[in-house]
This record gives sequence, C-alpha cells and structure tokens, in this order.
Amino acid sequence: MTVYRTLLSLAIPVAVLIAAAAWVPRATEFPAALAGLGHYAVWIVLALAGVVSLAFQRGRAVLALLSLAIAYAAYAHYLQPGVPEDIVFAIFGAMCLFVPLNLAALSLLQERGLFNRHGFGRLAVIAFQVLLAAWAALPGNRAAREGLYTEIVGAAAATPVPQLGIAAIALSVIVACAAWYRTRSSIDLAFAGAAIAFGAAAHGVTTPGMFAIFVAAGVLILAIGVLQDTFRMAFRDELTGLPSRRAWNERLAGLGRHYSIAMLDVDHFKNLNDTHGHDIGDQVLKLVASRIARISGGGTAYRFGGEEFALVFPGISAADATAHLDALREEIAGYKMEIRRADRPGGDKPGKQRRAGRNAHRTLSVTVSIGVAQRGGRHDTPDAVVQAADKALYRAKDNGRNRVSR
Repeated sequence: MTVYRTLLSLAIPVAVLIAAAAWVPRATEFPAALAGLGHYAVWIVLALAGVVSLAFQRGRAVLALLSLAIAYAAYAHYLQPGVPEDIVFAIFGAMCLFVPLNLAALSLLQERGLFNRHGFGRLAVIAFQVLLAAWAALPGNRAAREGLYTEIVGAAAATPVPQLGIAAIALSVIVACAAWYRTRSSIDLAFAGAAIAFGAAAHGVTTPGMFAIFVAAGVLILAIGVLQDTFRMAFRDELTGLPSRRAWNERLAGLGRHYSIAMLDVDHFKNLNDTHGHDIGDQVLKLVASRIARISGGGTAYRFGGEEFALVFPGISAADATAHLDALREEIAGYKMEIRRADRPGGDKPGKQRRAGRNAHRTLSVTVSIGVAQRGGRHDTPDAVVQAADKALYRAKDNGRNRVSR
C-alpha cells in the first residue's frame, strides 16, 4: 500500500473523529426543547447503519454496531444520576472492556454473514457478555466489580475509563489496524476507527453529549467502511486488485474524443495452469497485474476476464501507446518468477538443506501479447475501438506471441 493510498484510506475516519470532537462543545447549545434530539439521532444513525450492513450481508459490521448499540442503551439507562453506584461502576467497567474486545475479535474473524451458525454463535458471545455485566451489577458481586477496575500499572489515569478498559481499547486499535494492513479492507479500518471513537466516548462519559456524539461517530465510521468495502468488491478484482470489468464499462462510457485502448493476454495460460496448477496460475496473474498497474504513458489497467487485461490511454495515439506497451511487454518477459517444489519441506533441518540445494526451486517466465487501437475513422465508439484492439491482439498471437500489434 502506497503512502498516498494509506493517507486516503485514513482521511474519512480521521475527518469523522475530528468533526465529532469539534461538535462536543456545541452539544449544550441546543434549546431545552431539542435536548432529546441527540439521543434519537444516535438511534437513527444506528438503525440506518444496521440496514446498510444487513443489506450488504456484512455480519461483522452488524455485530460491531450491536455492541455499540448495547453500550449506548446501557449509558442511556444506567449511567445516569440516581442510579446506584454499584450498577454504574459494573455497567461502565463491563462496556469499556467488552466493546473494544469485540471490535478487535471481529477484525480478526472471517466474514461469514449473520443468519447462520457462525453468526448465531457470535451473537451468543455478545449475549453472554450482557449477562456477565448484569451479574457483576448484582449487590453480592463486589469482587467482580473490583476486578473490572484492577490497576495494571498502579497509577490512576486522568480518565474515568478503568485501566483494563484502556488496555482493551489500545489492543483493539492495534489489532484492527494490523488486520487492515493485511487485508486492505475498509471494514477492518472502520473497526479501528470505531474503537477510537468508543474510547473517546468512554473518556468523556461525564461530559454532556460527548458519549452520544462519539458513539454516533463510531457508527458512522462503520457504515462508511461497509459502503467503501462494498464499492471495492463491486469495482475491484479480488485476485489482482485492479479495477474490474464493471469499472471498465463505466470508464468506457465516460471517455472523450481522443484515446487509445489496448487488450493484453497472457500467452499459453491454459497450458501453464495445466502444467503448474491454478495456484501458480493465480500468482502469474497477480504478477502480470502488478506490472500492468504501473504502466507509463498515463494508461490505466483493468482486469477484463480470465487471463485477459485491458488498458485505456486517454489523450494519446496508438503509436505513442505502443512504446509504453512494448516496454511493459519486455519487463514482464524478463521477470523470473520462482516456483517452489510441491514436495519442498518446511522449516526443519532436512528442509533447509534441500532448500539450499540447486534443485530446491526453479523459475518460470511468462510472456504477453498485446493489441492496441485508437479512436478514429471507422472506430468512432469505445466498443469499436475495443473490437479493433482485440483483433490486433489476435494478430499478435498469430505472428508468434510476445509482441505488440496495431
């Protein structure tokens, strides 16, 4: 992930958190008649986010929203003046521990939907946490309440959040960020943002409006994460990370009057799959895609389907695009991809000895054939240019492959 893409991914959750912090001082400026508006707004945002997550079958996001909804309901009913101190301490300590731990766990779990045995099992865990919090609030369970407020470092922090809760929030942010770095999933990043938002809410539990505002911020971050991840799945190819066929179709609809289009195909790909297996075939496609994604000349690459890719060059002729495509072809042909032996042992001593041998691995090279065409003459529509580029691709294959044809 490039620095630019990393900063772009962080922009939305950071902006939401900053907006929430800026809104907190204004929470007391509402007229008394509108005092309850913020309370209902949180539930409205929760409901809308839940509908979006259910519609796109994002069970992990639904469970994260449920955790925040339970925390907010507990705040509205139990963390209020007049409620016995034992209940307040038990409920607050439990939510500070369980909500961030749930977010951390959900970032590590696979997406398996909600209405199945996996989803019901995860729901059961949250239900059990609610029962534990209720049990800790019972008059005879003082030891359980004191356990929630165990001091880890021995010094009281300048926050009402117990030290176990601080540790859980920090762990949740670290785990979710690590999961996001591994998967590049917007939902995993949203879990980290929601954990930060909940931590801020818990820290400001005694500040008017702060808990509600930051819980709403966490919910909004999760909802945006679901939408971003759904967009990625719809417009990005999962294997290669390139824009998908749907993104390609939309790009064609928005092209101007001067452009070139190239169609690229991996040579002998079926034979490669038959000889080395589909896992190696997938590695080859990812390798080729990584090289195509860096094409010069202002070109943009797309996964067209199977072993075929498409590129669009706005504003340049086919002759100019050919120079960039030929450099790409040479780069791919010159790359040696290491193929591990299927029976290669693991990390034991014999395995190390065999890996050190000359026959521990071999390399594989692939080539690509490319056809390119530009708008003009009979090719006055994007579809016509694509067809012309496709015909040029077949000419490249008929003429011996590993070449660019116009």
